[in-house]
Amino acid sequence: MTLSDTQRERYARHLSLPEIGEDGQKKLLHSKVLIVGAGGLGSPAALYLAAAGIGTIGLADGDTVDLGNLQRQILHTTDSVGMPKVSSAAERLRALNPDTRLTLHPFHLGKGNAGELVARYDFVVDATDSFETKFLIANVCAKKGIPYSHAGIKGFYGEVMTVRPGKTACYGCVFHEPGAMENAIPEGPLGALPGVIGAIQATETIKYLLSIGRPLFDTVLTFDALGMSIRKITVKRDPHCTLCGD
Repeated sequence: MTLSDTQRERYARHLSLPEIGEDGQKKLLHSKVLIVGAGGLGSPAALYLAAAGIGTIGLADGDTVDLGNLQRQILHTTDSVGMPKVSSAAERLRALNPDTRLTLHPFHLGKGNAGELVARYDFVVDATDSFETKFLIANVCAKKGIPYSHAGIKGFYGEVMTVRPGKTACYGCVFHEPGAMENAIPEGPLGALPGVIGAIQATETIKYLLSIGRPLFDTVLTFDALGMSIRKITVKRDPHCTLCGD
């Protein structure tokens, strides 16, 4: 594959980075990333991954846009209200980078479709707000050996970790069981918070695909927007984990 003149101009800032360069950009252009959730976290993650030149982005979400989403879900606009989120997201992403191939999955991830869907991709971005779905993603990725980025947000607080199944601590190793907060009343979040956390997820995705830097393996990064503080908490893989244990 040879980069076109247009691609060289578009990705010039990546090409100038020794850690990426032409070979790295070509690798991104051949990569396939599934983003589960086209809402608060999925919006910045999808925008930055499309801008970075990820070759194929899959968007999985069964919801439609409502007015209350627009405080934080920057993929969508007022004119998008009532549209399927994946369709609204596709309009914005195609306008940003028409070279990125979009595969739309206008449904919620479930036990009946998750395995086949996840297996098509090189990396999964968990941008959901459901504990049940987060455990499902972690379970399926463990079985398929697909790496993923977990993130969660609430109020003014966010967290991120990156998982390489069978090698590093997974979502289940840290959080153990779903359900405890599944029906809790949502708190916020602050509109800008998912922008911070989703952008970190996009960064982690790129780092993993290019094998550069130090991804958040065995580490939960936490962000407190009110105190503007960041912590990195070391976690360990649980050999008895019900999702990835030996």
